[in-house]
Amino acid sequence: MTATTDPQTDQQLRALAAAGAEELGWDAPAEQIIGWVARNVATADVAVACSMADAVLPALVAEQLPGVDVLFLETGYHFSETIAARDEVARRLDVNVVDVTPRLTVAEQDVEHGKDLFSRDPAACCRMRKMEPLGEALSGYRLWFTGVRRDEAPTRVDTPLITFDELHGLIKVNPVAPWTFDDLVDHSNRHDLPVNLLLQNGYPSIGCRPCTRPVAAGEDPRAGRWAGSGKVECGIHTTTATGA
Repeated sequence: MTATTDPQTDQQLRALAAAGAEELGWDAPAEQIIGWVARNVATADVAVACSMADAVLPALVAEQLPGVDVLFLETGYHFSETIAARDEVARRLDVNVVDVTPRLTVAEQDVEHGKDLFSRDPAACCRMRKMEPLGEALSGYRLWFTGVRRDEAPTRVDTPLITFDELHGLIKVNPVAPWTFDDLVDHSNRHDLPVNLLLQNGYPSIGCRPCTRPVAAGEDPRAGRWAGSGKVECGIHTTTATGA
């Protein structure tokens, strides 16, 4: 699943990530972070990962990198509202939405691994339907943007703005890491961006339909993800090249 196999390229990307992290520090504005990327990496080498909870990240990136690829993990288990948000992003923003699909359809996975694997082994389901397809998709890029924010969960409080992604072998940029959920909503409203309607109905963090529930007032924003399973991350933003 490592994107970069050439040692020279790997070394160059590591050095670039380190330079960017030093220049931008801990809480530079998102526009400044994206501007740094636009000056250092070609648009064709950049991908934006978007869960389609909102369109803030692709909109921010497209302002300085028009036509950028936006990767959507089409797991086959999404809410209809999420699919509608994806379609609106593709229609209204200057981006190229790319559906990233697993090797198996849901029906094929049910046959091969048993029905409703998500309820018996959510880690395996996430690996096959999210992590492995994303790893393959990222192999064609040198840098990817994510919408990870530090306020989302204890597992994300130390999220840097720019780092080298050891698992996928490319630069990883988190331009809205210092933002709060309210910052996100405010930016979306001010710019009239496409938004997943589930955000207005108690879903501050949106994943696959079978594994996501509404969040009660005062709960962790990601408390509705894999509720009752003990799982808090799909693995994309926590897995390293040498660990699970």
